Amino acid sequence: MVPAMAMAHAPKENPQHQYFDAIAAHCGKAFAGEVTAGNEADSAFSNKALVMHVRECSDTELKIPFHVGDDHSRTWVITKTETGLRLKHDHRHEDGTEDKVTMYGGDTADMGTATQQSFPVDQESIDNFSENGLTASVTNVWHMYIEPETFTYRLTRENRDFRVDFDLTKPVALPPTPWGHE
Repeated sequence: MVPAMAMAHAPKENPQHQYFDAIAAHCGKAFAGEVTAGNEADSAFSNKALVMHVRECSDTELKIPFHVGDDHSRTWVITKTETGLRLKHDHRHEDGTEDKVTMYGGDTADMGTATQQSFPVDQESIDNFSENGLTASVTNVWHMYIEPETFTYRLTRENRDFRVDFDLTKPVALPPTPWGHE
């Protein structure tokens, strides 16, 4: 039995590392999802198969393609940094070239929890959105939740709350390679 004094000084597990590891535990698997919140701005996701694939995993980075029907242009990239976690959205064209609006996202502003992390938009992304006429996106906050049975991707900003929930209890067939990735 560990004395109470020793427990008080024991290093507390980093919730961001727990969160990262919980997603990495699904490496190599794909899961179907459904839109559970959204509006007319999200019509591109209607009536299409939504699949996330925890495709590439290292100790410091996860690459999770998000397939929308036959559109294989999106990959979420979660990276450990010295100050927390970073989420970027890698967007590609069918020929593999980068979209002009790509690698946008942000870094965690706090420790979050082992099941929930939020990524407020970073300055680089604000600049890219502004340059490309996407001024509504300059206040984006992305949220990702990992529970034993569900993974959730959520985007919030004024007048927008988009959410996709993926069922982690039923892996699905692996989707094609995302555009621009080998």
